[in-house]
Amino acid sequence: MQIGIYYISLWISITGITFLIGFVIQLYYYLFVFMKITKKPVKKSKSKKPPVSVIICAQNEEKNLKEFLPEILEQDYPDYEVIVVDDCSTDSTAEVLAGFKKQYPHLKVTFINKDDKFSHGKKLALTIGIKAAKNEWLLLTDADCKPMSKKWISNMASNFTENTFVVLGYGGYMRKKSILNNIIRFDTLFIAIQYITFALKGKPYMGVGRNLAYRKSLFFKNKGFSKHYHILSGDDDIFVNEVTNKHNTKVEFSSKSQILSVPQNTFSGWFKQKIRHFQTGKYYKFSSKFTLGLEVLSRILFYYSFILLLIFVNKELIYFVLGGFFIRFVLQIVVFKYAIIRFNEKNLLVPSFAYDFILPYFNFIFITANIFSSGKNKWK
Repeated sequence: MQIGIYYISLWISITGITFLIGFVIQLYYYLFVFMKITKKPVKKSKSKKPPVSVIICAQNEEKNLKEFLPEILEQDYPDYEVIVVDDCSTDSTAEVLAGFKKQYPHLKVTFINKDDKFSHGKKLALTIGIKAAKNEWLLLTDADCKPMSKKWISNMASNFTENTFVVLGYGGYMRKKSILNNIIRFDTLFIAIQYITFALKGKPYMGVGRNLAYRKSLFFKNKGFSKHYHILSGDDDIFVNEVTNKHNTKVEFSSKSQILSVPQNTFSGWFKQKIRHFQTGKYYKFSSKFTLGLEVLSRILFYYSFILLLIFVNKELIYFVLGGFFIRFVLQIVVFKYAIIRFNEKNLLVPSFAYDFILPYFNFIFITANIFSSGKNKWK
């Protein structure tokens, strides 16, 4: 009987230590990293407006180009070109682009013809677009993306200084009335909280190709995507992971600099998209993998040890457990509330607490599926 009580006490003690470790680590992330999302953006000079080359890769995107390309071609910016790379499209993409080219002289179009003997991914199309660019500053987005304002280029370009080589922007997803859309938008929001606040902390590790700017000279100095050309994904996050540091990177998350993209409308489509994104994680620097992995692990330890202690711990200690949970909860509200306002992600605050709990489950599924994935994913 005494042995049983001893083991129960030992198990509760280990669970309590696990909760404390998870709490302390989570406290660090929220207080010293994520809380930077509350920081007021630094006012930038609007006087310098260097020429910009906007690059878009398109494969069978006639519908999206018709709807969203005018939003990019009609930006309020004095000197920019838009380069669209038509990558082996079999629909009416070429005709749509030809029509726009007559109307907008700053639109340039280049084509990649299909070759059955040679397969390629998006990185080839991007490389061709970058080589065709006449300007030093490149601003990347996708064919299914819509700028939130006509000042998108202007706001991203306000960060272009002599010592800046990379600018990270926010790319969210359009709102729809569905649970899947809610999950996708929260997942995107939380990823943005991570990569933007770490960049503000001086430790940039990724960006999103929907809204990303960097110097053409940096691309060629890094030999483009040569180190990871064999991977379908990674044209944005792995590249940023390779070339950024605390001195050469800035972030831009004002409302007028943001991009909205068309979201997946089925769980299977989102599932495949996430698996493709997770394929790039193993190519990150060790420090980036450790930092991201530790946050997820500490979150899992925190939640599950909390639940177990809530059930089994005695009344004297329950207040300490609830106090730890409450402290993190308050910090979570502050961070999520600021992020939701800054990124205009409405109707996410209340469900965010449930998603914060369940998303590690999804990530585990994505990682497991990625291990057994053949790697044969779509171009985008």
